[in-house]
Amino acid sequence: MINYITLPKINPIFLSIGPLSFHWYGLMYVIGFIFAKWLALRYVRKPHSDWKEDEVQNLLCLSFIAAIVGGRIGYVLIYRFDLFIKDPLFMFKIWNGGMSFHGGLIGVIFIVFCFSYSTNRDFLKISDFIAPLVPFGLGAGRLGNFINGELYGRVAPNIPWAMLFHNSYNEDLNFVKIHPEYQKMLNIYSVLPRHPSQIYELMLEGVLLFIIIKIFICKPRPRGSTSGVFLISYGLFRIILEFFRQPDPQLGLFHKIISMGQILSIPMIISGVIIVIWSYHYHECYKI
Repeated sequence: MINYITLPKINPIFLSIGPLSFHWYGLMYVIGFIFAKWLALRYVRKPHSDWKEDEVQNLLCLSFIAAIVGGRIGYVLIYRFDLFIKDPLFMFKIWNGGMSFHGGLIGVIFIVFCFSYSTNRDFLKISDFIAPLVPFGLGAGRLGNFINGELYGRVAPNIPWAMLFHNSYNEDLNFVKIHPEYQKMLNIYSVLPRHPSQIYELMLEGVLLFIIIKIFICKPRPRGSTSGVFLISYGLFRIILEFFRQPDPQLGLFHKIISMGQILSIPMIISGVIIVIWSYHYHECYKI
């Protein structure tokens, strides 16, 4: 009998003041924003930077709002449209978790386009400026998922670092219907041991993605290339990680092979490759 690590039942609300409740999930995004802002202001203060602090703060605030709004809309429309049909107010219940990175990305791209138009700044230079900041939000968001005990991984009883997530019980019941050989294990542990995929995503989409982009921007490179590297790296990481992450129960795997997250990440990789090739072919190098 393996002593699996059990995720404690953590109250999703870390602070209540009267009728107001503050959730860990939201706190993680705020922390991610703070770190992203700190790094952005460091870039602004470099001698060769042509950015102004108030300009960057406006861009970051708008991008943060767009990421939240776009992420929520994307999640509801792509993953939980069934709940939205039953209860349109579900769209606003963000404190319960549920964000789509791809929806958030579209929201940020829209803001970058508007910001580029209003300030006459180059679209790709703005996106290159934002790209190194995104991993902070991604990592913080995955930590919030871990605290909530959501977006856990697939059943993995043979790895020593597998974890028990109390929120997985309903999916475990469905799993043992297909794989009755796991019924005894479910009886012993109450839930089935799974990959802590939120931590995998934190390390790859947060830490490793930041390191890759940070190393890439240390030397001059053509405009747009940083954005392209971000799209390629995230897309590849997401496709890999989806093999460890529990598929969304309402969607499952298309043709029993590929998840929605993987489908949405393929265009990211293709776009990133095109942008990088185009950037190096047509543009001179510069530094942030």
